Amino acid sequence: MEEHATSSATEPVCLLAPEQIAGPYFRNPRLIRRNISEGASGIPMLLKLSIVDVSSCEPVTDALVDIWQCNARGAYSGWSKIDPDKEVDVGDIGSVPRTDDDTYLRGGQFTDRKGAVRFTTIYPGFYAGRSVHIHVAVRIVSGSNYLDARHVAWVGQLYLPEVASRSVLNAKDYSGRSISPLRNDQDELFTQMHGQDSILKIHTIARDSWEDGYFGQLTIGIDKRAMSAQIKPEDFDIYTV
Repeated sequence: MEEHATSSATEPVCLLAPEQIAGPYFRNPRLIRRNISEGASGIPMLLKLSIVDVSSCEPVTDALVDIWQCNARGAYSGWSKIDPDKEVDVGDIGSVPRTDDDTYLRGGQFTDRKGAVRFTTIYPGFYAGRSVHIHVAVRIVSGSNYLDARHVAWVGQLYLPEVASRSVLNAKDYSGRSISPLRNDQDELFTQMHGQDSILKIHTIARDSWEDGYFGQLTIGIDKRAMSAQIKPEDFDIYTV
């Protein structure tokens, strides 16, 4: 699909958002939930994503939006025993063997009549070779068997502003690592796949302190008739709960 930039959540969006790879830690957890944290330690984050169809500029309703991210120490559920301080040399779905059945920091929500979903999570940490990010996939659902839906129309990654990340990654739950985090402009996926168009707009929840958490938002323009090459129907057979 041709890729263009998104705009902020307060502006009309009729441009296709840039896709990025799903990465090796994609799963289909079959978890419909707003709060995906499962008690994971870290700085709280409230996330709002608005999905818009580029062909009509109208909200995409009843789409299933999945997100997945690492915890404050850089680990993904399902791969919790993988050392996040060592870079993996593969990036395809299913290329890294699972180590556990944990499900923290994964889940999906259906878009409402305004095309929006909301998640309660934590500010993500980082792992070797990548800057701070959150994975997103948008599935188009038809019929009542929504948990088996395999029509993924869009796959992307959401990046975090550098100023906020510098503060968060020095907090107790995130610090003390053997490696240093990458800036966005040091991340090859960010620079090669138009990551600058997928930086979350965020602000602190409390007026004077970031320690109480952040609110992040972005509007994502998709073609709901498209079939993403980043997550194909057969990929759902690789790792599901």
